[in-house]
Amino acid sequence: MSTTTQTILITGATSGIGRETALYLARRGHRVIASGRNREQLASLKEEAAGAALETVRLDVCDAQSIAEAAKEVERTTGGRGIDALVNNAGFGFAVAADEMTDADLRAQFETNVFGLMAMVRAFVPQMRARGRGRIVNVSSVGGRVTLPFFGAYNATKYAVESLSDAMRIELKPFGVDVAIIEPGAIRTRFAVRTVEEANAYHVANSPYAPAYANYRKMAKRADDMAPGPLVVARAIERAVTARRPKARYLAPRLTGWLILAMARLLPTRVLDGVFRLALGITRKRLLPASAASHELAPAQQEQ
Repeated sequence: MSTTTQTILITGATSGIGRETALYLARRGHRVIASGRNREQLASLKEEAAGAALETVRLDVCDAQSIAEAAKEVERTTGGRGIDALVNNAGFGFAVAADEMTDADLRAQFETNVFGLMAMVRAFVPQMRARGRGRIVNVSSVGGRVTLPFFGAYNATKYAVESLSDAMRIELKPFGVDVAIIEPGAIRTRFAVRTVEEANAYHVANSPYAPAYANYRKMAKRADDMAPGPLVVARAIERAVTARRPKARYLAPRLTGWLILAMARLLPTRVLDGVFRLALGITRKRLLPASAASHELAPAQQEQ
C-alpha cells in the first residue's frame, strides 16, 4: 500500500481519537467513512469536515445487523470496490477495582473492545483478501502491554487486541493484508475522566477503595489537562495506513510510551506494583481505616 489516497473506514469516530483521526485523514486528502452510533454527532462531524472527502455511516460494532447494513452501505458508496483500510478505534473502559466490577460491566468492555473489533474484521477482511491487499489498524493502548490499577478489565481487552492483532498480522500477510497496532498513552480526549463517569456507581463513599478512587479522579483531570491532544495519534494512524511496510506497533506519543514500557521492563514487578500503589494511594494506611469506618453500622442498622 502506497502513500496515495486511501478509502478508510473508522469506527468510534464521533469523539476523541476517532473524530480527530477522521477529520485529519479527510483533510489530508483521503476518503474517510466515519462511523459511530450517534446520528447527531455523525452529522456534526460531517458538517465540521465540510469540503473534505468525509462520509458517515451509522454503525454499532456490538450489533451484527448494524455491521451488515454498514457493510452494504460501504459497498454501495464505493461502487463495490470496498475499503483500503479499516481503523478499529471504537472502545471504552471503566476505572474500577477488578473485584468490585460486575460481570455485566466486564462483558460490556469485551463486547465493544474485542468482540466488536473482530466482528468488523470478519465483515471487511474477505473483500481485502479477495483483492489481494488491504490494511487493518487496531487502536490498542500502552495499557495493552502494561496493566494499571483500576484498569484490569480495560487493559485485559487491550491485551486481547494485541494478541489477536499479532496472530492476524502473520495469518493475513500472504493475502496482502497488513495489520498494525496503535498504542496511545495519555491523550487529551477526556478518556481518563470518562472512565470515572462510566464507573460512577462504583465510586461511592462506602467502597473499600473510596480514598484511592478519589485520588484517581484528581489525577485523571490533571493528566487530561497535561496530555498531548489526539492529533499525535491521528498522525500515527496515518503512518500505519499509508506506509508501504507498516510497523507492527506505533506508540503515540512515542517518547512517553517508550518511557512507560521501559520502566515496566526494567523494574522488578514488585517494585512497579509499589510505584502504582503509592501513586494512587492503594496502601493499608490509606484504605483500611476508611474501609473500617464505612462498614460501621449505625444503631438502627445494628438492631435489624
